[in-house]
Amino acid sequence: MIRPVVLVLGPSREAISGVSTHLNLLFGCALARQFSLAHFQVGSEGRAETRLRRAARLAASPFLLASEILRRGAQVVHLNTSLDARAYWRDLAYLVVARLCGARVVYQVHGGALPREFFRSRLLTCLLRAALRWPDVVVVLARIELHAYQEFVPGQTVVMLPHGIDGAPYAARAPRLPTPRAPLELIYLGRLAPRKGLPETLEALRLARARGVSARLVIAGSGPEEWSLRQQARTLQLGEQVSFVGPAYGDDKAKLLAKADVMLLPSYSEGLPYSLLEAMAAGVVPLATPVGAMPDVVLDGVHGTLVPPANPCAIADALVAFDGDRAGLVRMSAACRSRVAGAYSIGRVAADFADLYSGLCARRTPKAAL
Repeated sequence: MIRPVVLVLGPSREAISGVSTHLNLLFGCALARQFSLAHFQVGSEGRAETRLRRAARLAASPFLLASEILRRGAQVVHLNTSLDARAYWRDLAYLVVARLCGARVVYQVHGGALPREFFRSRLLTCLLRAALRWPDVVVVLARIELHAYQEFVPGQTVVMLPHGIDGAPYAARAPRLPTPRAPLELIYLGRLAPRKGLPETLEALRLARARGVSARLVIAGSGPEEWSLRQQARTLQLGEQVSFVGPAYGDDKAKLLAKADVMLLPSYSEGLPYSLLEAMAAGVVPLATPVGAMPDVVLDGVHGTLVPPANPCAIADALVAFDGDRAGLVRMSAACRSRVAGAYSIGRVAADFADLYSGLCARRTPKAAL
């Protein structure tokens, strides 16, 4: 049986990003046995190139995409993007090429601005609305995005397909049972970048310590904010409470999560972070902000605590509450494991995309490969 060809656009599969994680999960799950998935790399992640070579690649890339679609006879182009300036303008060219080549297009948005808030210009907003009508389906991660896109592009097919993970490496480990006298073990996993709420996290740790909370924070990641965060930790005299351990992958990540009580994710904006799902699968209770898909996953008071962005006092209050109710922390840990296993499995993602691809393939007679 000939499997339909789906060309999946996204960054290098070796890059450190949530979209790369998404691609690797798609290629590694049951979906890849039902469809012939092929990767077409876009973006600068995972490339070492000069500005001149980057400009040449950007100019040639749409033509290379057209060649790949026609050569492989791709029936579906799955474009992974986000609604930020760089990704939108770059991926607009790929969207146009895919439609001109006769492929069905899945336009999956991995966070960024909501469409009505993206441009200040009325003309550019009209262009965005027109462009969002070109894909056959727009896929979003969060309920707030679903409503925003449905309102912005009436009549377009918009579906919410949240991420999923293979929870086995995390669920296999015994849950940590925090005791009243032990320090709270906190962890942050991800890029050390602006708008992740890390300066507020360190300030909150100082405030919580002043209120009698004993806690240790492991920061696992790298990025442009690392130096300033290290400096802030020294200034706040948190040297013994904060450890910078660099990026963590695979079994090393699972081991770090197995030692943690609380995952800190006080971001200003997000899509649906894989680190949130991985932590919850390991029974680590999230302390997060209600942005992107996080309130879809985390019910406040059941699976963790949601606090406003840019609010170190609220983070500190949550840490004090966790410290004073270790039994409640254990209950939330069990609820986290159940939540991810029930609704955010990679099996569910594979089935959802298989249904989506099958429906699109049924609407098109494939072209013969060149």
